[in-house]
Amino acid sequence: MVPDPLSGVLPAYGRHMARSPSSPAFWRSPVRGPWFTSVLGVVLLVGITVLFVTGLLSYASYNPDLSPVNDKTPDKGVLGFYLFSWPTDPPWLYRLNQGVHVTLGIALIPVLLAKLWSVVPKLFALPPARSLAHALERISLLLLVGGALFEFVTGVLNVQLDYLFPGSFYPLHFYGAWVFFAAFVTHAVLRVPTAVRNLRGLRDEGRLREEDPLRGDASPRGGEELVSPAPAEPTVSRRGALWFVGGGSLLLFGTTVGQNFDGPLRATAVLAPHGGSEPGSGPAGFQINKTAASRGITAAETSEEAWRLVVEGRGGTVRLSREELLGLSLHSSALPIACVEGWSTSDQWWRGVRLRDLAALVGYEADAAPDVLVESLQRRGAFRRAALRDNQVRDSRSLLALFVNGEPLTPDHGYPARIIVPAAPGVLNTKWVARMTFGDL
Repeated sequence: MVPDPLSGVLPAYGRHMARSPSSPAFWRSPVRGPWFTSVLGVVLLVGITVLFVTGLLSYASYNPDLSPVNDKTPDKGVLGFYLFSWPTDPPWLYRLNQGVHVTLGIALIPVLLAKLWSVVPKLFALPPARSLAHALERISLLLLVGGALFEFVTGVLNVQLDYLFPGSFYPLHFYGAWVFFAAFVTHAVLRVPTAVRNLRGLRDEGRLREEDPLRGDASPRGGEELVSPAPAEPTVSRRGALWFVGGGSLLLFGTTVGQNFDGPLRATAVLAPHGGSEPGSGPAGFQINKTAASRGITAAETSEEAWRLVVEGRGGTVRLSREELLGLSLHSSALPIACVEGWSTSDQWWRGVRLRDLAALVGYEADAAPDVLVESLQRRGAFRRAALRDNQVRDSRSLLALFVNGEPLTPDHGYPARIIVPAAPGVLNTKWVARMTFGDL
């Protein structure tokens, strides 16, 4: 007969109740405790706040108030209170913002999982509510856990280009972020004072236990339900567990961050779809997100004979072949490409016609060029139509690009013509442009 590990520790009634997840004795890890949970909580408090802010900025970069073209969340209401016209300076702004958002989000996954593991006894604790404050904490905890899993899972799937979730990523992630962050703030307000006391107590307990990191919390402060009354034999110290979690985060960071760079460092991004693989060599040897074939673009419709750019505005309509575009004044810009999935390229040299010069062809002064609606030849996928703000159109670096790095665009990079705008998300740098309509949107 296998001996009962709780015999001699709990009375018979307690041993019976310990088989229920609602009993503190069911959870026997000696690592759980208020200090371990507090350390993870403080890391997440900082990390998730950065994720939320960079996520809001990423959403603003799409200029969603250009409704209904760019607006994927038409019912956002007051949640769009902070929206502003996305700037074009510095030109690497979106690259930095989205690189931080995605890389930090992936690196925090081990911390999040460890935090959820550390507080799982609270999810089963009875009674469900001992007071109003306790009820609010339990509700916020449920929304926090559900919201965190939803946001991290959908974010990782989007980074991996696996759109397994129902509906569009943009509204799901946007509304989910607000629900999650509301629960996060509520939970933080209720728990941060306790977490601070726990961390302060670390110094006092450290002096008492000196070289014994496995010593239990002498006087748990607000985390009694996390400390097992019948802990199992320890296999790792709490500090060791934190090192393990931190090592997992560093591993994910090291295998993701390279997708934000070119050269040898990109090869280290083995967990990113645009890292670790060789994009090719030559002037067009840099990453792409969607190929011409995947978007239904054929060689026949992009040929010199068939393709025409239609430019419309208050002064009428102009149809231009690629040869006619080459006859206009051409300019160059060194700009990166950065996408919502977190990957980016370094500056590429683009050459083409300024957007504000195209606006001038249909009746607008260059320094008074309005918003523009850009339409692509592509038949599949999101952002077949995208709008740019007037400040983006007026920037002298914003081009309808015909060349990159001294060579004509390749089909996968948007031949015959594509948009390139400083600091704009990759999806707004429309490829295979067919029509541009200038005017207030």
